[in-house]
Amino acid sequence: MAEWKFLTNHAHVLLCVVHEPEIRLREIAEAVGITERAAHRIIAELEDDGFISRERKGRRNLYGVHSDRVMQHPDLQGPLLGDRTLGELVAPLTGGHAAPNGKSPSGSVARLGKAADTGR
Repeated sequence: MAEWKFLTNHAHVLLCVVHEPEIRLREIAEAVGITERAAHRIIAELEDDGFISRERKGRRNLYGVHSDRVMQHPDLQGPLLGDRTLGELVAPLTGGHAAPNGKSPSGSVARLGKAADTGR
């Protein structure tokens, strides 16, 4: 049987940023099972497409997730998923915890916090 993943590497990287806004590329790469170069490319793509933003905080990056960004995937245009925002799609995977944390030049940004500790 062919091996497949339920979530793409882009989704895994996004969830890493959602859970830890100050995460390092090395930590993302280790968590997702990809190279740092691939993690950097995915972060750049997510930023270029307006799903995240990053700002320098000392020697680290601080990532913000644009949870109000409407999904633009052609397969998500049906009545069930057509108008869903990024925040609505990741909420079930993050425990639904979202706390607004300011604005970026490109629009509203919410930094989605860590889900409640479930003992895992």
